[in-house]
Amino acid sequence: MERTVPAAPSDAPASDMGLPDVEGLLDGMPRQRGEATATATTPARAEPSMTPAAVAVPSPRLRVPRLWRLFPTPTGTPFTFVYGAVLAVTSLITSYADPDLVHTLHQASSTDVAHLVRTPVLVLLTSALWIAGGILSPFTLALLVVLTALERRIGGPRTVVVFLLGHVGATLATEIPIGLAVLVGHLPDSSLHRLDYGVSFGVAASIGALAGLLRPWLRWPLLALFGWMLVTDLIAFTDPMTNWGHLIALTIGVASWPVTRRWCRARVVQVRRAA
Repeated sequence: MERTVPAAPSDAPASDMGLPDVEGLLDGMPRQRGEATATATTPARAEPSMTPAAVAVPSPRLRVPRLWRLFPTPTGTPFTFVYGAVLAVTSLITSYADPDLVHTLHQASSTDVAHLVRTPVLVLLTSALWIAGGILSPFTLALLVVLTALERRIGGPRTVVVFLLGHVGATLATEIPIGLAVLVGHLPDSSLHRLDYGVSFGVAASIGALAGLLRPWLRWPLLALFGWMLVTDLIAFTDPMTNWGHLIALTIGVASWPVTRRWCRARVVQVRRAA
């Protein structure tokens, strides 16, 4: 509490009594006294907030963005790191193994209707071990950056849940209509063996979920840009079922915002307690 100077007991000027001149100062307004006047008297007790040591001095050093946090690490984001390593191995197999062997592996991992009817769990998991287009595919960089950011915010197991929701949900949403269309005769039987594998559905769902954890200035441009890319691909009509699957997976990710935001808050509390 700021110490004030009591009023003089007589009509004599304050300077004649050995006291500093307080004329012109407002009662009860702290820290009005100039440097010269302030050094003339020493307060009985200085407030900690008024001492020079308590004043935060901004560091003149320029902060360098920690770009390494954009990519997975074994300790910080173990799921993304291990998953990325597995995808790197399968991409090398795709690039250097015998083409007939690669086709057999892709066919065995395909989430087409025929495989979904016989071994649904197996193909839903193994189909996510291949990257369509190889390790240099744009989805590779998107997967590493997006999953790393998402895992840092909600943790590894919950990131797996979001990824699988998009991967499994979009796959079933696109393959079941194909099976029904074959049953009613709108599509040939060969559609039941349509080759379908890759990580793109899971990546699309993860982008949608991550957008809900970002600030609005970054959230909406990200959604607008990625959504525009998906709509453009759909209009091109090169692979309409896959393109619809990407939009469905993105919608699944956006629909998970209430859950992922709750997970993010719980993650922050967990980290603070551990610290």
